[in-house]
Amino acid sequence: MSEITAIRGMNDILPGDTACWQYLERSIAAVLGSYGYSEIRLPVVEKTALFKRSIGEVTDIVEKEMYTFDDRNGDSMTLRPEGTAGCVRAAIQQGLLGTPQRLWYAGPMFRYERPQKGRQRQFHQTGVESFGVATPDMDAELILLCATLWRQLGLVDCMELQLNSIGSADARKAYRAALVEFLQVRVELLDEDSQRRLHTNPLRILDSKNAQTQAVLDEGPSLEDFLDDEAEADFARLCELLQAAGVNYVVNRRLVRGLDYYNKTVFEWVTRDLGAQGTVCAGGRYDGLVAQLGGRATPAIGCAMGMERLVLLLMERGEAPAAPAIDAYVVAVGSDAQCQALRATEELRAQKPQLRIVQHAGGGSFKSQMKKADKSGARVALIWGEDEVAARSVTVKSLRASEGERAAQVTVALRDLETTLCAALAH
Repeated sequence: MSEITAIRGMNDILPGDTACWQYLERSIAAVLGSYGYSEIRLPVVEKTALFKRSIGEVTDIVEKEMYTFDDRNGDSMTLRPEGTAGCVRAAIQQGLLGTPQRLWYAGPMFRYERPQKGRQRQFHQTGVESFGVATPDMDAELILLCATLWRQLGLVDCMELQLNSIGSADARKAYRAALVEFLQVRVELLDEDSQRRLHTNPLRILDSKNAQTQAVLDEGPSLEDFLDDEAEADFARLCELLQAAGVNYVVNRRLVRGLDYYNKTVFEWVTRDLGAQGTVCAGGRYDGLVAQLGGRATPAIGCAMGMERLVLLLMERGEAPAAPAIDAYVVAVGSDAQCQALRATEELRAQKPQLRIVQHAGGGSFKSQMKKADKSGARVALIWGEDEVAARSVTVKSLRASEGERAAQVTVALRDLETTLCAALAH
């Protein structure tokens, strides 16, 4: 029988790495809370029509990357490839849009892509969405929130903020027509992907990494020339607010984002420390999406952070915390000793829930249990044997004495266990 393994691009996250994930998740939740954002938890599976209507039917995601299937009723369902559409659907369905909302969510997303470092088929994002405010001060808040997080994670010096305005739908339509007209007579100079996109999603050509294609675009029309007065004024105000807050940025006029629902402000936080997968957080304004999905017209802006990429960045820069050590390992030899140890350890956990205490299971001799205690990496062994049971005491033994130093060991009454253990761990 062949071995059953994980699906390609859907990876296990092992105990040695989860400490970094938990640290990142706690840090993000704390920053979002400090800005007044509330968590919303969303389904992993949505109706396929939601993504076709929001992302765009001619995008790479919808055409080639979605995990789509028919359920037992014959309805088309899709594992979510991104989070914004589901959050908008929930906000409309649950009646949340009567007042401005600041929401965030986290969890797995799914896209059928070629797996590589920082890009998997099941990947994790934290998304941040704000509804009901149309002015650029909300754009600035979202960007400042990210800057605060990078500062707390120790990542400020490796992050670059790239900004652009892609204007209104009418501006993009006019620019799209001008771009297609310009590129049609130069199509043989474009890379293969750009040739394919020319008549389906031509704005994505601006994202091409092909040097020859970029050289062709240098001679073509600029989206900036098609912006209306309102978009230009909003972008100028956003830049002014970021400058006032001390946030450095680069205006990237080729930045368009890959989803159809964006308008006006778009941005990416990019690092050079991860090679080709350098975008760790991206987003923008999507003022028309709520109405497009059947709700009342509502301005909105959001972004999503790639958790795998942030974890990689923390690990490669040495900012990831180590997995927490075991504080104490409980050794109990004999039936009565095991009973007394179990009761005492449960009381200790209730008194000091922050302690990590491993209770030996599976029996064995004193010698074999002590070997397992040492192998566990615990700093202290808590030992119960016949003598300790009779005296209602416990032996507290250090397992991590310095070289040449004798391991400290003391037997104390059970009532003194908490104080003695804390003192031993403090050394």
